[in-house]
Amino acid sequence: MGETVEKRYRVGGMDCASCAAKIDTAVRYMPGVEDVSVSVTAGTMTLRHDGSSDLVAIERKVTSLGYSVSQLVGRSPREAAPTTHAHHNHNHADHDHGNHDHSGHEHAEQEQPSDSLDSLHGHDAPMGGPWWQSKKGQLTILSGVALVVAYIIGHLLPAIATYAFVVAVLVGVVPIARRAVVAAFAGIPFSIEMLMTIAAVGAVTIHAGEEAATVVFLFLVGELLEGVAAGKARASIQSLTTLVPKRAFLEENGTTQEVSAESLAVGSTILVRPGDRIAADGTILSGESAIDEAPVTGESTPVRKGEGDMVFAGTVNGDAALRVEVTAAAADNTIARVVRLVEEAQESKAPTERFIDRFSRYYTPGVVVVAALVAILPPLLAGGAWEQWIYKGLAILLIGCPCALVISTPAAITASLSSGARRGLLLKGGAVLETLGKVTAVAFDKTGTLTEGKPQVTDVIAFGKNEAEVLKYAAALETGSSHPLALAILARAAVAGIPLPAASEARALGGKGMTGLVAGQRVFFGSPKATGEQIPLSFDQTARITALNDDGKTVSVLIIGDTLAGAIAMRDEPREDAESGLAKLTETGVKIVMLTGDNHRTAKAIGKKLGIDVRAELLPEDKQRIVNELKRDGLIVAKVGDGINDAPALATADVGIAMGGGTDVALETADAVILHGRVRDVASMIALSKRTMRNIVENISIAFGLKAVFLVTTIAGITGLWPAILADTGATVLVTINALRLLKPAK
Repeated sequence: MGETVEKRYRVGGMDCASCAAKIDTAVRYMPGVEDVSVSVTAGTMTLRHDGSSDLVAIERKVTSLGYSVSQLVGRSPREAAPTTHAHHNHNHADHDHGNHDHSGHEHAEQEQPSDSLDSLHGHDAPMGGPWWQSKKGQLTILSGVALVVAYIIGHLLPAIATYAFVVAVLVGVVPIARRAVVAAFAGIPFSIEMLMTIAAVGAVTIHAGEEAATVVFLFLVGELLEGVAAGKARASIQSLTTLVPKRAFLEENGTTQEVSAESLAVGSTILVRPGDRIAADGTILSGESAIDEAPVTGESTPVRKGEGDMVFAGTVNGDAALRVEVTAAAADNTIARVVRLVEEAQESKAPTERFIDRFSRYYTPGVVVVAALVAILPPLLAGGAWEQWIYKGLAILLIGCPCALVISTPAAITASLSSGARRGLLLKGGAVLETLGKVTAVAFDKTGTLTEGKPQVTDVIAFGKNEAEVLKYAAALETGSSHPLALAILARAAVAGIPLPAASEARALGGKGMTGLVAGQRVFFGSPKATGEQIPLSFDQTARITALNDDGKTVSVLIIGDTLAGAIAMRDEPREDAESGLAKLTETGVKIVMLTGDNHRTAKAIGKKLGIDVRAELLPEDKQRIVNELKRDGLIVAKVGDGINDAPALATADVGIAMGGGTDVALETADAVILHGRVRDVASMIALSKRTMRNIVENISIAFGLKAVFLVTTIAGITGLWPAILADTGATVLVTINALRLLKPAK
């Protein structure tokens, strides 16, 4: 037995759940295959095998079903890493984006092998143009024309009406029957095509050719609508890629030239003019501007960004030119990775979806048995008319088609994954999406999760000088330092517009602070303890500093010459939306707690401000232990952290959520990612999950409800064959349309 190897394929022609089921069943039992994941919306198949599989035979099997298939190259064989989140049935190692061939996502350029059976399948490639130009659309039109012609002939020449309707039936049912036969030989005898073929042939046999032709046409119309809906769902996430401009202005050797955005290399410098879309992920080298991130995140308010800040491909530069250093190639920018993650997530089935799949394997044969019993038993046991009860049996066969039921869950999950991705909420699979709605406790990290992750100046205190003087001298002394506290002081001085005098002889005093000459005066800036060794602090000054420390703030004191000038207090402040985001969770009844390695004083100060329970001075294993304790108390726990130092707790939680900033770490760790670092998005994720589960319940109710109504009316003799097919195709279309409502943000 060799190592586990993963291959990914682009599959053309899938547009419904039964398509995916056929491919899954046909490939899963081929020699050497360990697992298969098929995504209708992404149009992909991921194959895991032991290295001994005949890949050519597998591709031939897929094409024999009437689909086109081509391998997405660039994803090298590798040994599958062990699953870290066994409770999610999810393997993080499978997300090997570094080896992904991103060109495979360009549908127009992807070479697809052709096969004569493709046209027989009727499921041509995902619709990129008008529906009537697709093979499926043309077959539907041809069937409709044949039906109309048969009606005209039947009206004008009643003697040959029967033959005209038989021809109309054959126009549509022959391609369907050939697909049914191929599927049967592939191990899928109870396909929708087989049920449709039996019903159509049976109807003709009992002289119901007119209804048979109508049923075949309505079936093709239903499939066409499924294809249109599937194309819309597929386009909802793929449309993100169109946000990235095709051209960029590259600065090189002192000149600026327009180049293809795909040619930009990491480390290149690009010029982004006001009003232009940013062509690549990068860091601002110079300039300051308001960045409109609405196309990517849905955030209505432009974000002010300047030197050192990260920008994302596809966002819009506002009012000033920016020079940006490229940090990711086109194939690996944030949007490309988001699309890739969503496509892979669509291949991961939720527990409900897996249950429905298992149920449908028994449901469909059961429907065939029930239909046969309805057709045979009344004539045999009660002397019923054979033709009448065979007709009812055929109608039940159509009513029982499982398409609407099978697609009820994946359609909703796919729409939700796409909707979430467009708002910066990445969920790695249906299992994660389903679990989120059951969450009853959320454990937050502090630094970088509930807080900004960098200190800010909160108080400037004047003792012997005014506040502006204190800030000016402290900032001048810290000029050139990369220490987070120094950067906070420099940022505050820049916002205040304070000109900084020149500093010299600046040096650090280990564990005490900084000293140097500013404007010819000796300046010291450091801890209150070190300051007290030079100039004693008064009782009031000490009390004020102690009060600031009790609020979790770090205080540094400034001495100018022989004067105790003042002090500056700094703290890593909560995110702007932290308080409201936590309040939203609390309103829904979710228990919230902060788990941090920070000291008790600082943690409690932040906790008090946010109104959250605090557990402080924790090691990574302590956080993991507390998550386990919450789970033992019967809670469904989500852990929100940065995806690195919280790794044990993230892995232990029922759902691990990384608070990201578009970084590789945030995208590649945990089960879900809040891409744009908003605390309120945790509640949004949970709400999206609950909304999705409600939608799934509605879909299943629609599917079963319509079938139940038409089953009763058919047995009662009220409805016949063509209403029966509406119970299937109509339910499928209604379920799909209902699921697509999830693409719109909740009001």
